[in-house]
Amino acid sequence: MQKKRIALIAHDRKKDDMVELASVHADLLRQCILVATGTTGKRLSEEVGLIVERKLSGPYGGDLQIGAELAEGKIDAVIFLRDPMTPQPHEPDINALVRACDVHDIPCATNVNTATLLLQQLVHHHHNHHS
Repeated sequence: MQKKRIALIAHDRKKDDMVELASVHADLLRQCILVATGTTGKRLSEEVGLIVERKLSGPYGGDLQIGAELAEGKIDAVIFLRDPMTPQPHEPDINALVRACDVHDIPCATNVNTATLLLQQLVHHHHNHHS
């Protein structure tokens, strides 16, 4: 079975949430191929001990790099913890990435609750394949 490729992105104010989420689901995430933007990837590898393929930081084009992989069919799910209360300088990139998820029908979680559901669903699928 092919390993799932999951993109993990978190805005500055959501990075702690992402680290916490990844810690809770670390066992599952270890079975996936992880792609993350900038600092998020750094923190996930340093604080959670996950192996992460790191892209550029979001404002420097990391979201676009992930969007491009997604368009090529290389990403199976996106967890994008957005900060809805702070204007982001790269808002068009963010919208483009979320739009790409919709175009290619890729599950995209933009908050912790949805992300948890998405990961539980992946776990569920994972176990089903073995039964």
